[in-house]
Amino acid sequence: MPILGADPALSAPAREPYAGIVLRAALWLAFLAPFFYATYGFANWLASQRNDVGSIVFAWERAVPFIAWTIVPYWSINLFYGLSLLLNDTKSGVDRLAGRYLTAQIVAVACFIVFPLTATFMRPQTSGLPGFMFAVLGGFDKPFNQAPSLHIALLVIIWDHWRYRLKGTTSIVWHAWCLLIGASVLTTWQHHVIDIPTGALLGFFALWLFPREGELPFAGFHLAAKARRLARFYALGAALALAGTVAGTFVSALWLILLWPALALAIVAFAYAGAGAKVFQKAADGSASLASRILLLPYRLGARINVWAWTRTLPAQIAVADGVFLGRFPTAAEADTFGTVIDFAGELERPRGVTCRWTGIAMLDLLPPSPEARAQAVAAIEAARSHGTVLVCCALGFQRSAGVVAEWLVATGRSPTAAQAHKRLAASGRPVHLRLAADEPA
Repeated sequence: MPILGADPALSAPAREPYAGIVLRAALWLAFLAPFFYATYGFANWLASQRNDVGSIVFAWERAVPFIAWTIVPYWSINLFYGLSLLLNDTKSGVDRLAGRYLTAQIVAVACFIVFPLTATFMRPQTSGLPGFMFAVLGGFDKPFNQAPSLHIALLVIIWDHWRYRLKGTTSIVWHAWCLLIGASVLTTWQHHVIDIPTGALLGFFALWLFPREGELPFAGFHLAAKARRLARFYALGAALALAGTVAGTFVSALWLILLWPALALAIVAFAYAGAGAKVFQKAADGSASLASRILLLPYRLGARINVWAWTRTLPAQIAVADGVFLGRFPTAAEADTFGTVIDFAGELERPRGVTCRWTGIAMLDLLPPSPEARAQAVAAIEAARSHGTVLVCCALGFQRSAGVVAEWLVATGRSPTAAQAHKRLAASGRPVHLRLAADEPA
């Protein structure tokens, strides 16, 4: 029911004129299409001039059948490439999708130039429509641009673009068609198996770099002097994983799996270098974007193991005051024993199946939160008390959440000073690590 006197124009965001969106998409296509053919063709030509282009092929791949008609779904991605740009709601949506395309293109071509690979299977002669389509494909696509598969990277991007827009039966058909496109890179003998996971990783990286909504990971980046050591630590881990990938590939292609943790650790290093907790793409309800869940899975698994190692002998939570509890990151069952969970662990995602109220305020571990984040967190605790008991948590419950609870104790008059609040939390027997000013009275 509209509010009397309210301006109807303010009740919903104004829709952008579609003509402007189409023009923006057409301009991007006018740039992206020639850029694709120029860079992709150049990488192909460069590889064709070399005599040492190798391949990564598993012996069992020879059992993959050649299915000529699957060239149709293989080619269909070109149609969806353009349609996805044209069918958008905002110019910003067009720009972010184009940014994903461009990211996938630049990274893939760079890999094709530095580490060219070749497809080894010789396709049989085909006729009819498939034969025509293979002939057109062979006119510009030589067998060198393999890993990461740009076709798979673009498929991940385009699949994600449409899965938010299609519902019901149409959505099921879309997922099935995308699976067919993905399989077609093998059944047309265009790619080897190793190209698929590497291409998917690139596609999810492009989705992460240009998310559907929210801040861009690199927006507002500024070098953080206080976190330089942590940034170097994670960057070193990424470099070691990458070195392990390069060295291990000479033994087995399976070592390429180390590219995944290398990328995850590089993203975390980027966060500590100055990008902040937004790299985790964690929403206020504790959920994270699909791209973040996929890319950072190795790091999140490590974080979960770290939580278990440090807290397995400690109580999961302790009572602080007036229905407020402090603890480690909870399981779904533990969370649902509270009215509200307030979570500061930017690196961890809300457990599946949680039904209680959940408020996520993402913070980086081992760094002091900004005054604005602390004020928001204290206000969230006090507001949540009206909905029952409140669990305040981070990964371990030692620092981020403990610091906020101590500040809440002082702000609400439950402790006269931060030092007294620290003593009160420490007396519970749970480790807490708080930074106190040098002149803070004990």
